[in-house]
Amino acid sequence: MTRVPDPADAPWRDTSLPAAERVDHLLGRMTLEEKAAQLSALWVGADASGEGVAPHQHDLSEEPPDWDQAIAGGLGQLTRPFGTAPVDPAMGARALARSQRQVMAANRFAIPAQAHEECLAGFTAWRATVYPTPLAWGATFDPGLVERMAAQIGASLRHVGVHQGLAPVLDVTRDPRWGRTEETIGEDPYLVGTIGTAYVRGLQSARVAATLKHFVGYSASRAARNLAPVSAGAREIADVLLPPFEMAVHTGGARSVMHSYADIDGVPAAADRGLLTAVLRDTWGFTGTVVADYFGISFLETLHRIAASPGQAAALALEAGVDVELPSVRCYGAPLTEAVRSGELPEALVDRAARRVLLQKCELGLLDPGWEPVPAAPGDDRAGDAPAPGEVDLDPAAHRDLARTLAERSVVLLANDGTLPLAGPPRLAVVGPNAGTPHAMLGCYSFPGHVGAHHPGVPMGVAVPTVLEALRAELPGSAITHAPGCTVAGDDTSGIAAAVAAARGADVCVAVLGDTAGLFGRGTSGEGSDVADLRLPGVQHDLLDALAATGTPVVLVLLAGRPYALGAFEGRLAAVLQAFFPGEEGGPAVAGILSGRVSPSGRLPVSVPRTPGGQPATYLGAPLAHRSDVSSADPTPLYPFGHGLAYTRFTWSHPRVDGAPLLAGHPGPHREVPTDGHVTVGCTVRNDGPRPGTETVQLYLEDPVARVARPVRRLIGYARVDLDPGSERRVDFAVHADLAAYTGPDGRRIVEPGDLGLHLAASSADPGLSVRIRLVGAVRTVDHTRHMTTEAAVSP
Repeated sequence: MTRVPDPADAPWRDTSLPAAERVDHLLGRMTLEEKAAQLSALWVGADASGEGVAPHQHDLSEEPPDWDQAIAGGLGQLTRPFGTAPVDPAMGARALARSQRQVMAANRFAIPAQAHEECLAGFTAWRATVYPTPLAWGATFDPGLVERMAAQIGASLRHVGVHQGLAPVLDVTRDPRWGRTEETIGEDPYLVGTIGTAYVRGLQSARVAATLKHFVGYSASRAARNLAPVSAGAREIADVLLPPFEMAVHTGGARSVMHSYADIDGVPAAADRGLLTAVLRDTWGFTGTVVADYFGISFLETLHRIAASPGQAAALALEAGVDVELPSVRCYGAPLTEAVRSGELPEALVDRAARRVLLQKCELGLLDPGWEPVPAAPGDDRAGDAPAPGEVDLDPAAHRDLARTLAERSVVLLANDGTLPLAGPPRLAVVGPNAGTPHAMLGCYSFPGHVGAHHPGVPMGVAVPTVLEALRAELPGSAITHAPGCTVAGDDTSGIAAAVAAARGADVCVAVLGDTAGLFGRGTSGEGSDVADLRLPGVQHDLLDALAATGTPVVLVLLAGRPYALGAFEGRLAAVLQAFFPGEEGGPAVAGILSGRVSPSGRLPVSVPRTPGGQPATYLGAPLAHRSDVSSADPTPLYPFGHGLAYTRFTWSHPRVDGAPLLAGHPGPHREVPTDGHVTVGCTVRNDGPRPGTETVQLYLEDPVARVARPVRRLIGYARVDLDPGSERRVDFAVHADLAAYTGPDGRRIVEPGDLGLHLAASSADPGLSVRIRLVGAVRTVDHTRHMTTEAAVSP
């Protein structure tokens, strides 16, 4: 197509006009092919051999099309220019800028592409900071810290010319055997929603569109298998799986959503108009873009088999509400335009999606006059000073510092007989397959785990100290011996004897066990690395059993992407630390907690099972989902959701309602609250121990009598409380009656009159301090505009 000069005074360039008006001016001038081009993507450098980073990539990736032909008439998205292969950040930025200028020159309106990248545990690029995984975010119970992390990630993305990040994952853990558990924030929708929404705010503060994943139901697959069918009922979807997305859209302002691979009761999410249009747009008022999970539109033909051709798959997805095909065009190109020209598909649907794509580009500034991709490449007539290789720092000191803080706050002390903190024992054995490997710190969506594994000759790109290295630095006066004992997933037990000998010759043994993250079975955790039960991988159970039998105090450190059953070791270990892939600074964080330099403050975002078959059973169950007299199987976890210890002692006292104190140990009479009203409940927390520490006050709601079976308890608020020895602080939660809403038998979300219990507790299983509430008044129907969070206030 011959390029027509784009007039500087074109109305779509006029920033004084509303964005929607600018887009309408532009859309009215575009041909069908030009509009369809805005719905497509190009993945330059994608590996067609099957050794790539997306499911069925070997089936659906072809040799990259001719670049000039691919961008003729425009391009919607550029897929992962930094996250496909190791590339120096400065060189990558220059290459992306050069590509953008070519894209702009190839279409009549000089519209650039929108570049996207993965950013789940940091910008998934070579030499970029690797933060802890989302499960570790959940363990912090600290939305403010997660928001700061996301702002740093967004700044890095925007600095090199990326406009959209494929995160956060808002799937609620339903069965931790699922390999992608490490990508979730936890098993509670309130925790997932509040932490995930904080991430959205942080990322979008840098003018990078956050993409909510995976909408919806992906984590509720049968037998925890990746891409397996989902049998969730309407109420589970409405009250457990959807609320985090609701919160991120309504209060976080998320600008993009990615559909799930799953089918729910036979309907794939990519073809579900009720989900992508009726719920997301018509009910919630979402105005951003819906993008396909990689190859998700093609999967309607190849995996779900509800389409007979790429054209039919395109029609189903476009009608349902999928605006952009990722990672490359297969269905939304010629098959889509042919379906429109043959009359099989209304052009209005193409217009609808193109309008959303262009509106987002307008909001991101990509349609503004004089927009330039930065940094400019040297030699171009419009070039400025471009960075030389090595001059773009994606892992600066400030980012590493925050990664360290996040890692420190995410480590959970599950058990301790007084052995921790270590008093600098003269002889320390550090054993286990994860003690001396940097990859033990990193999740599947870190660059080294996701992409670097396919480039073994390339350096990791960032410094990742191991637990062994960090302990040697932390405890320079200790004689440290090391023996791996076994590999993470192998069945060779020949190294166990050496590990046992090291333990017997030490004053304390630190056993560092857990997972290796990897894609599609190339790891013990990660996308497609699902497991049949929750026994420690490989022969690690045997190693730990042998270590526990030595008589030497054994401190277990788990670096993992999911919880593992530890009931067989109850009472046999001196202490247990759980770290969920704590990132590049995880080694020093763990070492600091072991030494006592850092006080442990993490809390479990997922329950730790007692037996390998004791799950799936999250704490969010009605009475019959818990231990009962009608079943011999006991799903009670060894360590419950919200559990975590410190190196000090906390006392909770003075429960109160609306400022009025209650008698100690007695919840008092029911406090009446209108069904559209609110109540404030709180308590005082005191540090009675010798060390500074952080307590996490959690607020749970109990609805003893409802129209449907309800969870015994569910989280509706939390607050971290930092306390010096001997100090105390007041914690108060403002609770609106909307927090008691649930989906009734007729499908309406209601707040009804009746008795409730509010429990201020240290975990989902802690009796805590209880307050009785009685909602009075009429039954209310509420929607996505309801109050979805409590407001926590902690006194100075």
